[in-house]
Amino acid sequence: MYSVVIVEDDPIITELNRRYVEKDGRFGPIQCFAAPRAALDWLRRHPADLVILDFYMPQMNGLEFLRAVRAAGIEADVIMITAANDAATVEALTRLGVLDYLVKPFAYERFRRALDAFCLRRQAMRGGSLDQQALDSLLHAAPPAALPKGMQPQTLERVTACLRGAPRPLTCEEIAAAAGLSAVTVRRYMAYLVERRQAAGEMDYETGGRPCVVYRLAE
Repeated sequence: MYSVVIVEDDPIITELNRRYVEKDGRFGPIQCFAAPRAALDWLRRHPADLVILDFYMPQMNGLEFLRAVRAAGIEADVIMITAANDAATVEALTRLGVLDYLVKPFAYERFRRALDAFCLRRQAMRGGSLDQQALDSLLHAAPPAALPKGMQPQTLERVTACLRGAPRPLTCEEIAAAAGLSAVTVRRYMAYLVERRQAAGEMDYETGGRPCVVYRLAE
């Protein structure tokens, strides 16, 4: 398993990122830090495979933190998760070896692709030597697949967040009420999730009235 360090000063985002990582059995244990200096001190004393890093933080920003990490000889891979998306910042972070860059807000599917890319890179590097095909797959990976026209990652995340926090499967109307969306919009996003096998729908006959479809996230 790959060890993970999350450096994020917003406790809500920290918890979301932690849950995303915990859903993937390839990762663990997870260390979470709200203060970058505490994270840096920990990394100097403990090995870690992956750092999930915010940019805007007290004490030092993500770029300053990453420079300190590299200066200390810490070779952990880094995935940035932040609202900082100006070209100069992205270029500076990329030069320091950032593996992927996710702009808030984002959907779980995008987060999962970042984890997949990390695992693919680590597995390839274990082979000792790489042929041209392996190098091309690592250095020239295809860009993330776009959502269908008219669909937004922020809305997709709102829908999936409702399902993640629900103690039971939900109807489209219940998801819509919790997410502050229309039922028509939710139906479209649920159809997309079911088509991609990220969610499952089933008939509920115990409503006391007309049977309805309820949804849950796929295991």
